[in-house]
Amino acid sequence: MTDIDSIRITTLAERPALIPRIYEIAENWPPFIPHDPVATAFLGRVPEDFPEYCVAATDGDRVVARGLSVPFDTAPVGREELPDRGWDQVLTWAYRDRRGERDGGHRQRHHRGPSPTPRTASALEITVDTGYLGRGLSSRLLAALRHAVGRQGHDVLLAPVRPTAKHREPRVPMADYIRRRRDDGLPTDPWLRVHVRAGGTVEKVAAASMTVSGSLAQWRQWTGLPFDRDGHIEVPGALVPVHCDTAHDHAVYVEPNVWVRHRVARPDAVNS
Repeated sequence: MTDIDSIRITTLAERPALIPRIYEIAENWPPFIPHDPVATAFLGRVPEDFPEYCVAATDGDRVVARGLSVPFDTAPVGREELPDRGWDQVLTWAYRDRRGERDGGHRQRHHRGPSPTPRTASALEITVDTGYLGRGLSSRLLAALRHAVGRQGHDVLLAPVRPTAKHREPRVPMADYIRRRRDDGLPTDPWLRVHVRAGGTVEKVAAASMTVSGSLAQWRQWTGLPFDRDGHIEVPGALVPVHCDTAHDHAVYVEPNVWVRHRVARPDAVNS
């Protein structure tokens, strides 16, 4: 638990009553982002299914920020490298492993076989109420997530980071964008800078971290734009242009993120 300037941060396992309240905060996510099908399928279940990996910040009785992460097993074939599908992939792996653990537990009762154990964790999001932006709360949430996964025995927290200023330059390739540095050597992007200041290491671009597709009518509803021409459409909040195909009545957004690796110190209590 962290108490700074009246803001209290705890895991949802410690304060389960906060689980149904963590979406009460005022958010500024682009309106098309929740329509990623992997998010639709799994994200809303994460706080209840993995409460020890999720944190919430409160100011008095008000929930003002949340941080979500999930564990997953790196042992299976195909998981040796950080996935290009980034956010979508680790969330899918987390739930595939969770289902396997349930099935494995059933088999263990009958065959005494070992059940799989996740070996690392990945952050999914840190969201701060718009009224609390600019107070350094995001860095506190990141520290709280690192501490939470350390308490679960992990020594790494991965993060498919969504650079917060990239939407201003959607046609700049992400690989070029993340090479930009200030005079002090830190990334020019504010959110990447928070991660690097916290000790994170930028690893690679996750080229297809999230995918949102829909009919042109859906995209018009989500964005208020006409979507009446073929090609790449710049959309407010999108990190790269959205590809529009009028003949086939659909548009697709494939979002790149940036893999950042954090080393995590495991508390002595984990090994006691």
